Amino acid sequence: QLQLVESGGGLVQPGGSLRLSCAASGFTLEHYHITWFRQAPGKEREGVSCINESGGSFTYADSVKGRFTISRDNAKNTVYLQMSSLKSEDTAVYYCARAICTASRAYPLGAWGQGTQVTVSS
Repeated sequence: QLQLVESGGGLVQPGGSLRLSCAASGFTLEHYHITWFRQAPGKEREGVSCINESGGSFTYADSVKGRFTISRDNAKNTVYLQMSSLKSEDTAVYYCARAICTASRAYPLGAWGQGTQVTVSS
């Protein structure tokens, strides 16, 4: 069955880095745009970024611009989110989903996965 599995989260100190992975099964992500979004406790889901089939990307959250980079490796059927200079406010569960990317936001397609927890704390 179609599935996206997020991994790579964990506990990191402020200023540290993490790389999250979004691995696809049951479909070829090469044919889809993929979005990353996040949700912190008590907050609504926030779109982070999106990548299209040709590798073009969009960043939606102003707070992560210059710190987060989305990329894809079609041979591995995986999309990545490289996060650097992490701050406490980046603490959230991070999810990926199939989507349509636009300049202003991503439009998710289908169900989202379980996500991966990122905790930024000393």
